[in-house]
Amino acid sequence: MSSLDLARKVLRIEAAAILGLVERLDGAFEEALRLLYECRGRVIVTGMGKSGIICRKIAATLSSTGTPAFFLHPAEAIHGDLGAIREDDVVLALSHSGETEELIRLLESIRRIGSKLVAMTGAPISTLGRAADVTLDCSIAKEACPMNLVPTASTTAALALGDALAMTLLVRKGFREEQFAAFHPGGKLGKKLMSVESVMHGGDAAPRVLASAVMPDVIHEMSSKRLGMTCVIDADGRLAGVFTDGDLRRLMLARPPNAVLALTAGEAMTAKALTIGRDMLAVEALRIMETHKITSVVVVDAAQRVEGVVHLHDLWRTQMI
Repeated sequence: MSSLDLARKVLRIEAAAILGLVERLDGAFEEALRLLYECRGRVIVTGMGKSGIICRKIAATLSSTGTPAFFLHPAEAIHGDLGAIREDDVVLALSHSGETEELIRLLESIRRIGSKLVAMTGAPISTLGRAADVTLDCSIAKEACPMNLVPTASTTAALALGDALAMTLLVRKGFREEQFAAFHPGGKLGKKLMSVESVMHGGDAAPRVLASAVMPDVIHEMSSKRLGMTCVIDADGRLAGVFTDGDLRRLMLARPPNAVLALTAGEAMTAKALTIGRDMLAVEALRIMETHKITSVVVVDAAQRVEGVVHLHDLWRTQMI
């Protein structure tokens, strides 16, 4: 068998292992989901060897989607780390055989502490499977290893089943995009999900002038805030329009300088400016600016009072694109 043929066989076996889980999902999965949803503590994911590596990924996925979780090494647990488990926790234990010695030695302690136990195993009638409050059948036909020894299809299936738990739990909890962004502030995914509020120039940094302001004051405000524009507001702080560097250049070409300087912001502004809310995703604000070919957009509240300004360069600096 060629290397390519073997690689294709490995992928087919692992794909079949995942697909085999689909028809076996039943009430046990719903019960496991309920325990995780109602968990008042943390989800403690534990397993040895290759299963332990999968446990780390499952714990990380749960944590990043609104369910506090961490990996506990079972060998270290029986040597002093059992204090990490509390009564209101749920323990998610992974073992393909269901007979992993380090996990079996944990069972009595878990029961004594009072935590709920969810087992994910390829042998539901094993010691671990029979001891758990809920057992998820993660059995496979065979490993993708030519010797049927190396954990391959079994770990792939366990990872997929863990993802299925995490994603259904995410939906049941109503986890939102902005929450995901809050848990991923340094990553590209998080930056794509940042809100406008996190990148806008707000407060005194937002350029704004009254509609009655004369042009020298308007120019000074634009120059000092360095956004190439200013909001024009009424006496109550509501947005009346915007005035940009481009508007100023067009006026200077069309009128004598003295006539331009005599104008008020209200006379020179562009009314009915495009606005957005502070809760909009920054990536959506970027799309709007690119669609309308503008470099800034005004952020307003429900009463049309100016809250800030988002500039295209600020979005580029977040490396969203």
